Amino acid sequence: MATLNPADAYAASPAATGTSGATTRDPRLDFYRGIAMFIILFAHTPGNFFTSWIPARWGFSDATEIFVFCSGMASAIAFGRTFDRAGWALGTARVAYRVWQVYWAHIGMFFFIAMMLAFWDSFGIFEKTYINTLNLVPFFEGVTRKGVELATTADQLVGLFTLTYVPNYFDILPMYMIILVMMPFVMALSRVNIWLMFAVIATVWLFAQRGLLAWMGAEHLWLSLPAEPWSERHWFFNPFGWQLIFFTGFAFMRGWIPAPPVKTWLIVVAAVIVVANIPLSNIGVRAVNREWFGLAFENNPVINWRVSNKPLIDKSAFGILRYVHFLALAYLAWVVAGVGGHRLIAKGHSALSRSWDTIVRVIMKVGQQSLAVFVFSMVFARISGFTMDQVGRETATVVLVNLTGVAALILVAYFVAWIKATPWKPKRTPV
Repeated sequence: MATLNPADAYAASPAATGTSGATTRDPRLDFYRGIAMFIILFAHTPGNFFTSWIPARWGFSDATEIFVFCSGMASAIAFGRTFDRAGWALGTARVAYRVWQVYWAHIGMFFFIAMMLAFWDSFGIFEKTYINTLNLVPFFEGVTRKGVELATTADQLVGLFTLTYVPNYFDILPMYMIILVMMPFVMALSRVNIWLMFAVIATVWLFAQRGLLAWMGAEHLWLSLPAEPWSERHWFFNPFGWQLIFFTGFAFMRGWIPAPPVKTWLIVVAAVIVVANIPLSNIGVRAVNREWFGLAFENNPVINWRVSNKPLIDKSAFGILRYVHFLALAYLAWVVAGVGGHRLIAKGHSALSRSWDTIVRVIMKVGQQSLAVFVFSMVFARISGFTMDQVGRETATVVLVNLTGVAALILVAYFVAWIKATPWKPKRTPV
């Protein structure tokens, strides 16, 4: 079979090489990122049985890897061309502006969700205290232990804006910001030596692996960021670990890493890795629990393996087996999509082809507006959970709530795209 390379797939596009011309979007990027947006909505909806079928239940990696990897690819298109065409300083300025946008999206999302939870709690008629569901009591009431006030709401407000107070539900965008800040340095290193750049990326990832550092007796060198001023908790998504998957996607789109060839043996290896993950996944744990029902926790072989090898599958630090599993999945998805995503494009004019084409275009639209869609989905997920708390979680209700969420994300994507097209401006007439 033919060998594919970045020049064929994407690196030769104006966006990837910095040559003149309109920015070229890769349909595979938008399609898979759109799918990740829907999965993220399902995953963040409390009490949602849809989560039994998301990638995270069947292997080590999940939609977070898809989102971060595709964000790296999208960043290579969005910012790589600026670095090439306008230079490092202006490229850095553009990245800084994006960080600014993501920062305020993070702040706005936090305050809206916090307000919404507080509003529900203000009625005093619901079974649960909703600010507790996201552990936001410290933000509203401060932290007091043994009669000593450790932090006030004012302290948390400062921590929120300085990113030293990062509740778990709100930790993806801060992670993304830190990785974006790293991009100009990676670009600078790439101009010195590509292998030096890869070495630095790998070294930063290594120093984010607390378990591996502890095994080497170097835990004091652990790279992390504090998540609470009053405790030892750190960011759940350690950006120094997660930058590895981001810059892998970035490097593929830049052409620094050649696209792998489509070979039968590679497909088999990738498939074996994916299938081999299933017995060690959450689904595997459930299956073993059923088979070993009644045995003590310590006698469950899958749980024992996961506990013993936690540093290798750690989500917080982005353990190496998550990386391997994701690359295997990504390779299979890339093969399925075909060169330039040609297998995603419907062929023919039948009703089935037109329907598939519509579905693909809708999913791609969601992927193209990922920041707006992501922020909205994090809000809507809490609304969906609240709704099911009140009306119940019968199968029909859960399905309806999820389909409503999917429709809402699609509407947001199309609305944002429409706004970005500046429809209020007069259209230029050809001369």
